[in-house]
Amino acid sequence: MFTRASGLLLHITSLPSRYGIGDMGPAAYNFVRLLRDIGQLYWQILPLGPTSTAIGNSPYSSCSAFAGNPLLISPEKLVEDGLLSWADIEYPPGTDPSRVDFHTVERHRHRILRAAFERNRHWLEKDHTFSAFRKKHDHWLLDYVRFVSIKNHHGGAIWSEWPEPFRFRHDNALAHWDEKYREELLFEIFVQYVFFRQWHDLKDYCSEMGVRLVGDVPIYVTYDSADVWEHPGFFKLDEQRKPVMVAGVPPDYFSKTGQRWGNPVYNWDALSLNGFAWWVRRMAHNFALTDLVRIDHFRGFAGYWEIPAEEDTAINGEWVDAPGQQLFATLSRHFTVLPLIAEDLGIITPDVRELKAAFNLPGMKVLQFGFGGDKLINNPDAPMNHERHNVLYTGTHDNSPMRHWFTHEAGDQGRANFSTYAGHDVVESGAAETAIRIAMSSVANTAIFPVQDVLGLDGTTRMNTPSVPEGNWEWRLRPEELELPFYKSFARMTEFYGRWT
Repeated sequence: MFTRASGLLLHITSLPSRYGIGDMGPAAYNFVRLLRDIGQLYWQILPLGPTSTAIGNSPYSSCSAFAGNPLLISPEKLVEDGLLSWADIEYPPGTDPSRVDFHTVERHRHRILRAAFERNRHWLEKDHTFSAFRKKHDHWLLDYVRFVSIKNHHGGAIWSEWPEPFRFRHDNALAHWDEKYREELLFEIFVQYVFFRQWHDLKDYCSEMGVRLVGDVPIYVTYDSADVWEHPGFFKLDEQRKPVMVAGVPPDYFSKTGQRWGNPVYNWDALSLNGFAWWVRRMAHNFALTDLVRIDHFRGFAGYWEIPAEEDTAINGEWVDAPGQQLFATLSRHFTVLPLIAEDLGIITPDVRELKAAFNLPGMKVLQFGFGGDKLINNPDAPMNHERHNVLYTGTHDNSPMRHWFTHEAGDQGRANFSTYAGHDVVESGAAETAIRIAMSSVANTAIFPVQDVLGLDGTTRMNTPSVPEGNWEWRLRPEELELPFYKSFARMTEFYGRWT
């Protein structure tokens, strides 16, 4: 990220589509062309793993650190690839084009993917590309499809509540399952095969258009996941394989009880004895999916807040050192470069800064955080304190759009500071454009903008509100909001401030 450039933040699910959710179909390719036409180098997305309506549809809470989300599979591409007919992919009418109805989408995708499997079952095991896919992904694929099928057959129960032979992965029980439910496992493998084929087609197109994809990897994995079930020794679990310690962040100015996320924390001793092989595989997998990878909660690689699992809040946790230096040294030996962005937001201690500097990793700055306080010079996120190596955002998926932030969240002092920095009085309708101009003119080599800010949209288009369990991840662009005229002013700023690529 040493080139002066910019890009847009938009998750796949937020693209327009006739099928209830953004996917890897025509709108994704249209968006790539739009990025090229307005001089953008980067398309940043959120994690690609499977999501669940049972846990709020968050892409940061997935049942696998490796699998792809079936909801992102394009029905239209299934037809174009000869796997289905147009009649097969009809979608229920009357859905809101600006929101995702995850329940309806899940039912539709499962139905059409099942139909595609049944129609193409006869050639799968004879096809060399399908066999090559299975072999390439063997280190996670079989246990993932086992996990999904066993979970489905037990009514969606969390894996720690499965019968003992499955909970403890007895060899004879798994062998019997593989034989009895062979077709079910093959179906789930087929779904992943289709996902990754569509994804790599899209990635190849991005490369042709000169667009670089920026992915996202959560530091932790979900307890109810194939990863924890397959590798219980890599996490702090008890004899019944339930968490002993869970992750979160301590009490602070924003929360008197802190945040108890509930993810199992890593058994770093076990991971290091294994040469961090699981992490090496995980990063290699993600480096193959995108050109760069943002690592969420990077500070957890230096030290993390560990909470006894029986605690209801994060108050009674403690800081524990993590072997970040050893881990990233190992990754550096396996990969020529580490194309990473360190999410280093919040209160960052010297050990985190040292870890980031040791491997020359760019950190993040968020413009919304840059206008608080009486003296901006003391605010590390203030524009005059930016550095070339940082990646600057007007906001992230966890922030309100700039327009809403300015009116409802910045406060009198923040609005005054924002206007003073801009050199003119700012009103709600111009807040997003002003923020984009400030970010574009920043010394930071890389500036990333949520599409909501480029379009000047309001608070109803927010992607996620942390700690609010419902209504997140649903926002979608309307088809007309991908048309070039909406982005002409943004394109002119991109060129004027030397970010056009």
